[in-house]
Amino acid sequence: MTVLKLFGIIFFCGLLSPSREVLSGLSCAVSPRAMQNVLSDAIIHNGLLQQHLQGLVLPNIMVEGGLLNSPTSITGLHLVQVRLPRLSVALLPGIGVQLTIGAKLQLSGNCLVGLLSELIDILVDVNITANIKCTNFESGTVQVVTEDCLCLLGAIKVKVLSGLLTLSVNEMLLRQLTATLPALLCPVVDIVMNLVNIQLLGTVNAVIPVGTAGTIHYQLASIPYTSGKFLGLDLDGAVKQVGGSTIPHESSPSALPPLLDRLLLLVLRQSFINAILTLLLWLPPQTFPCTPDIFSGANRLHEALLTIAPAGCSTCRGTSPLNIKLMLGGNPFILLEENKASVKLLVLIQVFVKHADGSILNLLMLKADLGLNVHVSIVGGRLVLRLALGSTSLSLESSDVGISNISNLKPHCSSLLKERLLPAFNGALSVGIPLPNVLGIPLMKVDIQI
Repeated sequence: MTVLKLFGIIFFCGLLSPSREVLSGLSCAVSPRAMQNVLSDAIIHNGLLQQHLQGLVLPNIMVEGGLLNSPTSITGLHLVQVRLPRLSVALLPGIGVQLTIGAKLQLSGNCLVGLLSELIDILVDVNITANIKCTNFESGTVQVVTEDCLCLLGAIKVKVLSGLLTLSVNEMLLRQLTATLPALLCPVVDIVMNLVNIQLLGTVNAVIPVGTAGTIHYQLASIPYTSGKFLGLDLDGAVKQVGGSTIPHESSPSALPPLLDRLLLLVLRQSFINAILTLLLWLPPQTFPCTPDIFSGANRLHEALLTIAPAGCSTCRGTSPLNIKLMLGGNPFILLEENKASVKLLVLIQVFVKHADGSILNLLMLKADLGLNVHVSIVGGRLVLRLALGSTSLSLESSDVGISNISNLKPHCSSLLKERLLPAFNGALSVGIPLPNVLGIPLMKVDIQI
């Protein structure tokens, strides 16, 4: 295994076992099968292709060989229906996507054979192949360009009520349609792909609220890239607090392994998750009295404090109530290792007495370096982190009454933090980290790798 500077949490949507390579970055890779499903939904099943072909009007056609070799004029030829549309996708390494659309086009118009006028129906097989290339990346958006569009016509069926058209007329119709249809169909494909591009960009360039704390603005970090096995989208996210200030995080390019038979692979940067934790785990200082009926951990801490207080500390044993204040001493830091995630967090524990005149006597100020174990899950398209206390390292910051030995306080401080802080942390994290709905592919049957 190659270990990189930055680690990530990787989500695999599919059936096979995940790759063992550890990656950095907030990126996703989409399989050809998933890309085909996405484009089929957007172009065919949602009726976008039918809608933009509906206004297709072909030029008038003049052919010879109708009844008694009379000239045949076909006018007002237009699309009635796109029958049996089908779409397939191939990924072109370093280029983009090759799109193939097959369908039967039902055309209708007026047919004049000699002096006899009637309706004509034409059913023609069409196969369109086009290379779709992403270009002009700017501010999270790209443009798509349709290149090398090739339109081939196959079998043609012509129907008029009188049956006056000959096979030679069918052949001439096919030749004339072959000469005119490609020039009309390829621009439609270009229009449709640009509309689909806007629609799909909206699934990755999205502003998503994170509870009531702020928002994440996901967007493309670079132009999409393709291999023969997957389409790669390198994403980044701006984490903003309510009010608009952005929490900075390191952004760096990401590398992805082959996707194999997975539908979607999504990677989150460690620094990006840190920015979100900073947003979610910002908690105001908590102050509460140290009395027997409030928080057993706090009461035990009080009792332990009496055993280590100097004999001359009358305040420690006086009637004035003691208070405990818990404060975060900095931003959380998530550490991602192989198959393991933990959060490092500094908490300040102050035990003090507040006198009637408002002055504060600091009996004890402790610094607790916490190691919190992280359980990672996906719930409703969100990454949910749940914390459990793993380790506590305690050190003395200051004491106005001369306390110096705090060795007996560690278990009581751990109990206090479990009872008071962990529920608050997990409550704040319960909203989950919203993940982008990349290309509309749902996060189902997800495997998580750290």
